[in-house]
Amino acid sequence: MYYVRKKIEISAAHFLSLSYESKCSQLHGHNWDLTIECKAKELNADGMVVDFTHIKKQILDKLDHKVINDEVDFNPTAENIARWVVETVPNCFRCTVRESAGNEAIFELD
Repeated sequence: MYYVRKKIEISAAHFLSLSYESKCSQLHGHNWDLTIECKAKELNADGMVVDFTHIKKQILDKLDHKVINDEVDFNPTAENIARWVVETVPNCFRCTVRESAGNEAIFELD
């Protein structure tokens, strides 16, 4: 099995739709750190699991310097963003989203 890991930082804003009162329901921003992990039993025709540049482009073009709520059709919690990355990036099986020091969410395929 081949594994690759790409780390990306994005600056973006979001607000959360919550069932309780929270300051996170107000528009606010983070410098998010994303760790994107991909795997494959065999390499593609170019000798890669996935091109690091393609991962970067898919994530940055969609989320960097944006209001995430305007870009996605789900409540943009760190957990949901991690799931979205796994579903978006080819061969991705795990994503860790760190929205601030001490706060990380991980989504991993079974």
